[in-house]
Amino acid sequence: MPNVDRREFLKESAILTAGLALGLGAAACSREGSARRPNIVLIMADDMGYSDIGCFGSEIHTPNLDRLASGGLRFTQFYNAARCCPTRASLLTGLYPHQAGVGYMIHNLGYPAYQGYLNDQCVTLAEALKPAGYVTLMSGKWHVGEERPHWPVDRGFDHYYGLISGAANYFDITKTKAPGVKRTMAIDDKPFVPKPGKFYMTDAITENAVRFIRQAAGGSKPFFLYVAYTAPHWPLHAWPEDIAKYRGKYDFGWDELRRRRYQRMLEMGIIRKNWQLSPRDPRAHAWESETEKDLMSLKMAVYAAQVDRMDQGIGRILQTLEQAGILENTLILFLSDNGGCAEGGPKGFDRRKNGLPPGGVDSYMSYGLCWANASNTPFRRFKHWVHEGGVSTPLIVHWPAVIKRGGGTVREMGHIVDIMPTLLDVAGARYPEERNGKRIQPPEGRSLVPLFTGGKWDEPRWIFWEHEGNRAVRHGKWKLVAGYKEPWELHDMEEDRTETRDLSGDYPEVVKELSEAWQDWANRVGVRPWPVRPARGG
Repeated sequence: MPNVDRREFLKESAILTAGLALGLGAAACSREGSARRPNIVLIMADDMGYSDIGCFGSEIHTPNLDRLASGGLRFTQFYNAARCCPTRASLLTGLYPHQAGVGYMIHNLGYPAYQGYLNDQCVTLAEALKPAGYVTLMSGKWHVGEERPHWPVDRGFDHYYGLISGAANYFDITKTKAPGVKRTMAIDDKPFVPKPGKFYMTDAITENAVRFIRQAAGGSKPFFLYVAYTAPHWPLHAWPEDIAKYRGKYDFGWDELRRRRYQRMLEMGIIRKNWQLSPRDPRAHAWESETEKDLMSLKMAVYAAQVDRMDQGIGRILQTLEQAGILENTLILFLSDNGGCAEGGPKGFDRRKNGLPPGGVDSYMSYGLCWANASNTPFRRFKHWVHEGGVSTPLIVHWPAVIKRGGGTVREMGHIVDIMPTLLDVAGARYPEERNGKRIQPPEGRSLVPLFTGGKWDEPRWIFWEHEGNRAVRHGKWKLVAGYKEPWELHDMEEDRTETRDLSGDYPEVVKELSEAWQDWANRVGVRPWPVRPARGG
């Protein structure tokens, strides 16, 4: 690895930002006034693992996502921010989560980097695209600001339908995970409570996304639509007919599922042959020793049904774009906010303990660490952690007017901070220097557009993570990573992306260089030691 002086690293960041601004300015000059600016549909799944869709190795039936991949590109080395709120903040702003004010979750801990809602030194995708003439729409989960004035309509979206809060009952949002917990849904600037009975969260998000497309397609302006599903985040809730498709199909257990997915991923070229399948997580037990096989198989069946129903919704979105005659010049991106979720321990939790099986409105379960270990095949760890199992996302990009080599894979390293510059690039929009009289922080990413047509990065880039004391830095082939209160591990991502061989003892100079770069970044974006103690008044 070439030696990189820390001062030079910080200088590099400023140069990249300046270059990005010039690039976007050039893009805007070339595209302003063009009737061919694409519509943009950005779709995000919630708590879905790297290998949970068919085109990334899964047995789950996802023909619509597979169609997008076969007609577009799969990014095999794309990263998120390890958990829902931080990822959404970063996705929406092009900044690291701490810079946007969401270094943890929606709790205000009294520090600028941990205030729990998007701050006034950032702009959202909607706020950046609207001045370029885009209609800005959102259907789905927000989770970066619970109270007004921090809702989507306060941050640039013309219209909104969805869940302001985090995880919710799919059938009845009043039946929350615990007493005293509230879940808020909204239509534009008004809260509302859906009537239970025919309501199902995934379908409602799809239906309103379809409604928005139909309304916008008849207008003269291009549109940006952000579709943020809650699927397949717990609780395990699905329609009976979807569950029936998978009932009994996981009776062979999680160990065999990991082996099968790993083999398919090798055959697909998603992963390299020299990357070993990571060992079963130390907290997971062998399927052979599981005492409730029927229940655990059913949990995974419900989880698969949730992914399946989301894919059905994406199919409806594609059909609507086709019927409107605008699919050809619509840029569609699909990704997940973090890896599979191990919350609830090896077998998951059961918040109701009422003897009901998972799937229905009065159950409230998670599928647990053992199945999450399979969702994240072939990687280590889960949501919350910044090992590959926590931060790797299956990104699919589809844009027929531009991407002609359908079915290809992109192995260049990307990160959710790249979504902002990418969308501004294709829209011919400029990144603002101010918003409401406040100076805006410069974006951290780079446009992915050159990669759409076979381009490569000119030089290795830096990517950083921190969440709950878990920390990592990636530069070139090297990744330095550590869990909370754990020592640094060094991994060669070209030879061992599954992080099975720690090379920190062999390359102490690399550990020193990357750890110092990480500390410089942490100081710059406002990271505080974990656990963050609430400041006075926080």
